[in-house]
Amino acid sequence: MKKLKVAILGSGNIGTDLLIKIQRSEFLECTLFIGRNLSSPGMAKALSLGVKVSDQSINAIIKDPGCCELVFDATSAKDAAHHWPILKNLGKIVVDMTPAKLGEMCIPAVNLEDSIKQQNVNMITCGGQASIPIAYVIGQTHPAIDYIEVVSSISSRSAGPATRLNLDEYIETTEMGLKLFSGAKKTKAILNLNPALPCIDMQTTIFAKVKNPNMEALIIGINEMVKKISNYVPGYHLLIGPIYENDRIVVMVKAQGLGDYLPKYAGNLDIINCAAIAVAEEYSKTHNPN
Repeated sequence: MKKLKVAILGSGNIGTDLLIKIQRSEFLECTLFIGRNLSSPGMAKALSLGVKVSDQSINAIIKDPGCCELVFDATSAKDAAHHWPILKNLGKIVVDMTPAKLGEMCIPAVNLEDSIKQQNVNMITCGGQASIPIAYVIGQTHPAIDYIEVVSSISSRSAGPATRLNLDEYIETTEMGLKLFSGAKKTKAILNLNPALPCIDMQTTIFAKVKNPNMEALIIGINEMVKKISNYVPGYHLLIGPIYENDRIVVMVKAQGLGDYLPKYAGNLDIINCAAIAVAEEYSKTHNPN
């Protein structure tokens, strides 16, 4: 099978981890790794892998539009908003790793088939990838959800500069995704950056206020969803629940990384990157079969 040519825009933690995952993909080939500083750790890693690099940011693709068919935008929400009109005009498929809310919100375990029909696919947030599939199942098994609250705790060492810069967008986009996929009337997202040593694994707790909970259907649905997600995020596990207490459903999940670029505790980085790879590979299988 001919591999899909992809470029990575952004040489930070997300972009560099994506690069390593793409290197072992049967369906993707990274033809250009783009940043702004040739001496950054991400650039050094790309060069060590023999991948072509550029410090020209979006201009690298403007100057050589034939370099790729799909672009992973691993910059910031602000930069992604600037990049999208340019990439759209160049006819590039964009998998947006930032919480910019520009394209189709994608949870591969829920709407992968519809997402790959879009030119811009938004991977929401790491907390969104961990919690929204569970919220979706709650919505599918309950006709009315009054309120969903999601609390994600990650190691502060796994939160790079772009993550910290995008905290407001992170909250807004995660809440929007929760509402869209679950049908909840009101949603709230909280992100805790934990400085503890040794570093903690990513854990996400989902609280849902519903009337007349259908726990039998919910347990079946959540177990099926966790199994589906673990097919593309091997470190995704159910820790607690679902249980019903104090008039609310409680579910806790854990995401542990593969240890590709950052240590295994950086499951927040892994879950969104594994989801993005799943989208790009499915696009390659569908649009690039020969």
